[in-house]
Amino acid sequence: MSHAHKPLAEQVIVITGGSSGIGLATARMAARAGARVVLASRNGEALAAIQEEIEAAGGEATHVVADVGRREDVQAIADKAVQRFGGFNTWVNDAGISIYGRLEEVSDEDHDRLFQTNFWGVVYGSLVAAPHLRRRGGAIVNLGSIASDLAIPLQGMYSASKHAIRGFTDALRAELEQDRAPVSVTLIKPAAIDTPFPQHARNYLDREPKLPPPVYHPDEVAHAILHAAVYPQRDIIVGGGGRAMTGLKKLAPGTFDRLGAVMAGQQLRAEPPRDPNGALHRPTQDGHVRGDHPGMVRHTSTYTRAKLNPLTTGAVMAGVGFAAAALMKRRA
Repeated sequence: MSHAHKPLAEQVIVITGGSSGIGLATARMAARAGARVVLASRNGEALAAIQEEIEAAGGEATHVVADVGRREDVQAIADKAVQRFGGFNTWVNDAGISIYGRLEEVSDEDHDRLFQTNFWGVVYGSLVAAPHLRRRGGAIVNLGSIASDLAIPLQGMYSASKHAIRGFTDALRAELEQDRAPVSVTLIKPAAIDTPFPQHARNYLDREPKLPPPVYHPDEVAHAILHAAVYPQRDIIVGGGGRAMTGLKKLAPGTFDRLGAVMAGQQLRAEPPRDPNGALHRPTQDGHVRGDHPGMVRHTSTYTRAKLNPLTTGAVMAGVGFAAAALMKRRA
């Protein structure tokens, strides 16, 4: 869809995974812009505190305790939005989880649970939201990853789930466009983002995981999500470093594969695991946007901001292409 949707101040926005990280950053940013927000996650205590915080600041919010891997729970989110606010204009499928470990060492049960949350959570959210949005217009915003375009060693099934999300999102968009439905579908593909992502992940490794550089602030993803809620785009990569990596993967896939050992080492801290079980099967501590990444965190991405402003995209894309080529040359 090429047209703009309602301004944020006139929207009701549903956000799954709204109790921490990108989802929480998006909820706070949307509420500050005047949107009414519907938050969903498995952690009712954290959701209640976030709702109270938003309302204390003059915003409007409600919450639903839900496991996005269960379609009936996702339907309950939509029902609450209709009951409380009369409907919704944007649905953000943000809930997700990862597993750190070699594919052969991870249990089938854990692999299945990850896919139930990451992939089926997006499917259920999209298919529950679409009929409502067909009638009134609006946006579906799905959270993929740069792992939708490349594979990350030690996070193999996470990468597979994000590839699956891209395929589903593209098919859903094509079917809605075929019907000329007034619904935009955007795939957001963040690079590494400083959220509690590593701590929430199930960890099979003998060291505490961390994010590989470059790492970006969660607000940069929230900004992209809310931009897509008003000004639809097909997909948005958040982080120029991520765009350079996907460019290298496309230009020289064999070279990129040989970087696997480097990528694996960049995901490990020099300390033992803190909570190997993470939040894969149960909610854990929530209520935090930021993680505790030990290195530099970039607060904005010049590439992403330019991508959201087409007048400057050409120059930035040229710069990204040169960066990818230089990286390929150094690694060859």
